[in-house]
Amino acid sequence: MKTALISTLCCFLLAVPTAYTLTHLPARVSGPMELLLELTMSLPNIVLGLSMLILFSTVLGDGLKDLGISVIFHQNGIILAQLIVNLPFAIKLTVTAFQEVDSKLEKVAGLLGAGPAGRFFRVTLPLSKNALISTIILVWSRALGEFGATLMLVGVTRMKTETLPAGIYLNVSVNDLTGALACAFILLIISAAALGVAAVFSGQNRKRNRYGS
Repeated sequence: MKTALISTLCCFLLAVPTAYTLTHLPARVSGPMELLLELTMSLPNIVLGLSMLILFSTVLGDGLKDLGISVIFHQNGIILAQLIVNLPFAIKLTVTAFQEVDSKLEKVAGLLGAGPAGRFFRVTLPLSKNALISTIILVWSRALGEFGATLMLVGVTRMKTETLPAGIYLNVSVNDLTGALACAFILLIISAAALGVAAVFSGQNRKRNRYGS
């Protein structure tokens, strides 16, 4: 729960400015960048985890460890794995949220003297607020269920790098089906609740943009 929350907040802080920039770039520039995001999303999570494991097994990883920042086989690695896996997904959803905002409203705000920051904070952000909340909920839910990249980067150690999906894996490996089903049930309930809440906010955002209120 903790690592999913931290990684989701990091995703949001990175996704919002990135998505806003993409929606205001020419199509010839934003197109290839969005294609790169989709390519990253299509890669298996375990491949991303392997790439990070190789990267942090080099001098970079040693340098971070000297600074007191451990990644491999550490909870920091869980946060990083969830961030890398979910960031393209978060950017994609945030781009969609910003594209639903009528661009004419931003232009009118500009004509009335609002600068880029003013247009973003007074027009775009309020109108896409519900969609962004929906995005945060969905990204948090995905982070909670991430397993492949986490397995490669930090392994699965009981009570140290054990997430809920890792708990399922560990319990099945020792033939504890009751424990595995308990973890799976918790994930199912959380995912269903997150999907329901996200759908409510997403629907409210569409109605708000449709009627301009």
